Amino acid sequence: MQEELIIEAGRGEKNYWKDLWRYKELFYILAWRDIKVRYKQTVVGALWSIIRPLLTMIIFTIIFGKVAKMSPGINAPYAIIVYAAMLPWIFFSTALSEASASLTGNANLISKVYFPRLIVPASSVITSLVDFGISFVLIIGLYLWYHYWPSWQLLVLPVFLLFAFIASIGSGLYVTALNVKYRDFRYIIPFIVQFGLYVSPVGFNTTAIPEKWRYLYALNPMVGVIDGFRWCLLRGEQPIDWRSMGISLGMSLFLLWLGIRQFRKMEKSFADLI
Repeated sequence: MQEELIIEAGRGEKNYWKDLWRYKELFYILAWRDIKVRYKQTVVGALWSIIRPLLTMIIFTIIFGKVAKMSPGINAPYAIIVYAAMLPWIFFSTALSEASASLTGNANLISKVYFPRLIVPASSVITSLVDFGISFVLIIGLYLWYHYWPSWQLLVLPVFLLFAFIASIGSGLYVTALNVKYRDFRYIIPFIVQFGLYVSPVGFNTTAIPEKWRYLYALNPMVGVIDGFRWCLLRGEQPIDWRSMGISLGMSLFLLWLGIRQFRKMEKSFADLI
């Protein structure tokens, strides 16, 4: 039986979340298109998902591990400690960057066809999961190189990946909505990503933060995500401060609520602003 799409006043708002499911095929179409376009006419293709975090890991290992001689306080190789944090950070930064430009990059589609606009930035974040999967291959190589093997904690990794997804989609929706109205946000996003890399515990351990500031530091949602990834990928040697973890998760959920609220508030004007 063929479904009918009825357009009437107030109906779109009432059935918005049902429409997200009805248009689920559009998620796949947009995500697959973004994957193909991202590496089209590139020399090494999808290997960029490994080269970028690899080079960053090497730089951080040299600066923090060799030059600054920061002690991680655990027995794992410093390169693996850094890369375990790079994985969620690369996912978050890629998702935020791609989502922020997703609506303006699909201006023709948005101005001509009805569908829940939330699908566009959400598909960009989903596409970033593909980059995450490719980047994950490198840590397997590091395990082999250093003869360091994960333990049962690895099974919990999908939970912290979900936390990273929540932080990414919430931040992405908020910035995407603002970028449609204020186009200079596209110049601010690279700065936010670069600044966030250094204020997040990627090249160092959270324990390097003075204890009196640690809970305030946990307001950065990526702090809990990175600590969780390290706990999973480093055999539990990275201790977890569950109070800090709760603060980071709470901040991620707040960003998700704020992002959806801001996005839905501005969504009706996207076609005109674009």
